[in-house]
Parts: sequence; structure tokens; C-alpha cells
Amino acid sequence: MDEVMTAADATSSRGSESTSFALSPSSNLLPNNLPLITAFLAFALAQFLKLFTNWFKERRWDSKRMLDSGGMPSSHSATVTALAVAIGLQDGTGGPAFAIAVVLACVVMYDASGVRLHAGRQAELLNQIVCEFPPEHPLSSVRPLRELLGHTPLQVCFSLHCTNS
Repeated sequence: MDEVMTAADATSSRGSESTSFALSPSSNLLPNNLPLITAFLAFALAQFLKLFTNWFKERRWDSKRMLDSGGMPSSHSATVTALAVAIGLQDGTGGPAFAIAVVLACVVMYDASGVRLHAGRQAELLNQIVCEFPPEHPLSSVRPLRELLGHTPLQVCFSLHCTNS
């Protein structure tokens, strides 16, 4: 006699499998996920390289640069580019995962070199204006805005080149 499985049975059996997998201490989700590891490594490498680009530019070591956004190279661009390349190499370029990764990379790089770059430039101008206020002005003691938010198109392209090399 043939058994009939309902949609509810399928959902409940899938749900219990995914729950047991997610809670299983022996699940090796991270080590088997090459695109995720690649993205994290690209991010870490780009952040580490900021120490050297900062030294080259300002002739001083500043370990805080490893935690900051903005500057050369763009860790955001390196991360999404590495993710897209790893997905393309692992699953091929014809699948939906690669398409999502490429669109995400384009949005992140556009934002980094557009919106965030201009927000940083506006912050720089606002900080200059506030510095010119007399000491008795209520805004003269306001903490300065962060100026290094985005990336120039060159910084984004440099991140792309380093990731693909």
C-alpha cells in the first residue's frame, strides 16, 4: 500500500532535520563554506593592509586603522568581490547565488564610492565649520563627525584588483 505524504508532513520533517543540523555540535557549517571563509579572509587582509597604506601615506603606524572603515583598500569591496568570485568558482557563474553575489557587490561598491564618500566629505566640511565657531557657541564643543567613511573609485578598484590576483 502506497503512503501519501502531505505538505504538513514534509514541512515538519524538513523542519526537524534543519533544526537538528543547526543544533548539532558536530555540524561543520563554517569549514565547508568556502565562499564565506574567502569573504572573511579578504576582509581581514584588506583591514590589515590599511596599516601599511596608512604608514605609507602618513609615515606613522596607527593600529586603529584595522578597525576603521574607509581608506585604502576597501575591505567592503574586497569582501563582496571575494564572495562573488568564490561562488563563481565553486558553483559556476550561471546560478542564482552568483547573480545575487554580483548584484550585492555592485551595490556595496557603488555605495562605498558614492554615498559614503560624499557623506565623509560633508562631515569634513561640517567639522571645519564647527571649528570656526567661537568658544561660547553651543555647538563649539560638539564631538567631530567621522570623515573617513567611503572610498574613492581608485580605492574600490584597487580592492578589486587585489582580490582577483
